[in-house]
Amino acid sequence: MSDTPASNTPAPAVTIETTETTLNEAVPSIHATSSAPTIERVASAPYVPPAARTSFEKNSTPAYQAEGETPWQHIWRVFKARIEGLSDQAGRRLTQRTLKIGVSARIFHPEAGAQGLQGKTLQYLEESIAQWVMSRDVLVFMIPTVNTNGLLHPSKIRLRDYAKHLDGLVLQGGADVAPQTYSQTPTRPEWIGDSARDMYELELLHEFVEAGKPVLGICRGCQLINVAFGGTLYQDLASDLPDAEQHVNELYDSHRHAIEFPAGSSLAAMFSQERAPLVNSIHHQAVRDLGRDLRVEAVSQGDNVVEAVRHTKSRFVMGVQWHPEFHRASGAELLDCTPLLDNFLRAARETRF
Repeated sequence: MSDTPASNTPAPAVTIETTETTLNEAVPSIHATSSAPTIERVASAPYVPPAARTSFEKNSTPAYQAEGETPWQHIWRVFKARIEGLSDQAGRRLTQRTLKIGVSARIFHPEAGAQGLQGKTLQYLEESIAQWVMSRDVLVFMIPTVNTNGLLHPSKIRLRDYAKHLDGLVLQGGADVAPQTYSQTPTRPEWIGDSARDMYELELLHEFVEAGKPVLGICRGCQLINVAFGGTLYQDLASDLPDAEQHVNELYDSHRHAIEFPAGSSLAAMFSQERAPLVNSIHHQAVRDLGRDLRVEAVSQGDNVVEAVRHTKSRFVMGVQWHPEFHRASGAELLDCTPLLDNFLRAARETRF
């Protein structure tokens, strides 16, 4: 404690003024005129940075609108960009969509007096043909016969609907083409063929050709393509061409012979490194008179029996007399027909739009 007595002299008045010019805010002033100083605030306009000032004049252009662009032009620009985005997205989906390939059905007709499945009409495909096509990562669908006038199960589905929704068609092998289908009569009872299957596959082929979709015929399918365009067949090579090489025997798909590609044929370009490739041979019928707008793509070596045909007015309609789906399992010496399959599927991708 200090011993000095307190002075009664009043304290002098103190005035403190501060100014924040950078913030342009109210300036507090402190006037110490007494022992209890008071604080006064001087109001001023709030600070607004120049870049943040927005003009709301009547004729001003919004920031999102291009200079000199009218509101309708801006709407069209946005709409056009949206349509282009949707178009690109749809295009990617279409090009990346897995191909869907239809395969015609083999038909088993019921046997008289048989019980169980042997007494029923069966439609089926041979496993190898489906797996050969699927080896290129595509979907395979067997196309059944249709019956729009059926009494038990009538349907409005037509073969045209399959041609519309599938990307390509494979006509698989099987029973003989009936001679009556190309306006002839069977020379032997066992060569009557399967006229019911002929009618079904001829309509199927017609619908795919009309739709511009590719078709690949295998063995019987090659012969059917020739008949569809007005050609005829040898009913039996051994009888009609006794000097021809053997084209079928008990070895089935193990029987083979060499073929040749005529100069200028598409198969010659496709298999340019092959001189006399080996193929299997499981047919006793063959192309006789060539159909309209068809070109020979391959012949068997030695007897010149037609082994492949192509329709010249279609993007891809081709038939081969051998069974390419059996080649890989039968040995590496047989012709690798992957290029043939790839060309067929390439045509399917190009024509599905």
